[in-house]
Amino acid sequence: MDLSGAKIIITGGSSGIGKQTAKDLISKGASVIITGRDEQKLLKVALDLGCTGYHADVSSEEAAKGTVDFALEKWGSIDVLINNAGYAEFGLIHELDLSKLKAVYNTNVFGAAAMAKYCAQVFRKQKSGNIINIASTAASKGYPQGSIYATSKFALSGMTQCWRAELRPYNVRVIQINPSEVPTAFAQENRIEREQESNKLTPKEISNAIVSSLEMDNRGMITDVTVIATNPF
Repeated sequence: MDLSGAKIIITGGSSGIGKQTAKDLISKGASVIITGRDEQKLLKVALDLGCTGYHADVSSEEAAKGTVDFALEKWGSIDVLINNAGYAEFGLIHELDLSKLKAVYNTNVFGAAAMAKYCAQVFRKQKSGNIINIASTAASKGYPQGSIYATSKFALSGMTQCWRAELRPYNVRVIQINPSEVPTAFAQENRIEREQESNKLTPKEISNAIVSSLEMDNRGMITDVTVIATNPF
């Protein structure tokens, strides 16, 4: 697709991968709305990037619908949803805190589904659209203490496949991006960005994968992209 003039929603867009992706899409001429829970931070980032910030916690279905309604009121249509909002909790199964499991699922799974639900209604009518789900390398392999985070990404991966099958007849592309470790504010209680590390990815590599996937001619679709560090040691 031609990103010039494209209308794009990015959830969790005030830091890390979401922020970098917004920056790169704006440089391609796209119009972007970013969402985030921290209103002050969100609006500052939106001002710095030159896009629109919409304060929303997408774990709430009402907020997810409000985001899509806001975009339609502003633009009249939507071309791309990037489900990037997410966070992590970890723990061993014999010590599992079910409240943390539910909280992570509320954002990583139910929030993504709610955003996709209301965007899919738009895309079906338009007979065009794109959904990009930011999953993880954890979406395909479990590990110790991964019962919360990894399984939420397994669930997102499963939903991605279902949405792709449902929406493909409507000319809608559903794409999954699987980053390996990217030092960001992710999983930081204080939400402060981590310092970049020479042997790990940066948000730029993931943004590059997102932009490239979208820029493919609309007749083609990349289903899944996994991005890992060349030398993580």
